[in-house]
Parts: sequence; structure tokens; C-alpha cells
Amino acid sequence: MSIDMACYGPHMRSITLAVAACLVGGCSTVSTVRLQPENVDVGPGMRPVAAIQANVTSFYLLFIPMPGGVDLDRAVNRMLIVTAKTMGADKIVNLQFDVTPDGGVWTLRRLFGYRSAEAKGIAVQIDNPVDVKKDEGP
Repeated sequence: MSIDMACYGPHMRSITLAVAACLVGGCSTVSTVRLQPENVDVGPGMRPVAAIQANVTSFYLLFIPMPGGVDLDRAVNRMLIVTAKTMGADKIVNLQFDVTPDGGVWTLRRLFGYRSAEAKGIAVQIDNPVDVKKDEGP
């Protein structure tokens, strides 16, 4: 039984390039879905714009991090919030985040492993912005 590798060549090349890109620079993705205001309740005075999820993964080889380090700042501030502002949102509600621990027994994961961070929430627009300086006068 023999396998003709010629037919797998282009597919294997694409898969190899995708894996190499993730290993060298880490992977980061932002997923969004538009939400209908009449179907999602986010609270009074707010309209939902989109649900957003940001994921960042960095790989380690013998305790050496591959470029594109993982931290919550990148996942929350540089990916999630920037995407929400780009979509016209004023704030994020129901913010949830998670990051692989960096200390303790988790340090062993740096031998041949990865570290990841995730942030997700609902981007909203404020219907009636509150005037915080209303008592100061004109």
C-alpha cells in the first residue's frame, strides 16, 4: 500500500505554514458577532452592539517564549476594547477574562507548552450619556 504524496503536497504545505506561523509569532484572534438590541438585554440605557472574544496564545520551547507574549493587557486593552471602539461601542459589559497562570507548578508548562489569555464581553452604546459635570454649571 503506497500513498501518493503529490496530491497532499499543497495541503500539507498550507498546514505546515499555519503551524509555523503560530509557533514563531504566537497566535491572536478576535471574534465578533453583531447583536440585535431587541434580542439581548444588557441593562437600562444601553444598546448592545456586538459580542467580542479575544484570544492570545504564545508558545514556549525550553523556557524561552516565542515572540508575541501573552498578558491580560494585550487581550483586554489592545484587542477587546480597541475592537469594541472600532465598532462604535462606548463600553464593555459582562467583561470576563482568563490567563494561564505564570507561577508555581504552571512554570513547568514553559518547558514544552504554551500560555494563553482570553477576554470576552458585550460591546454597548450608551443611550443617554451622563453629564458628570452637571453641578458645575455652564
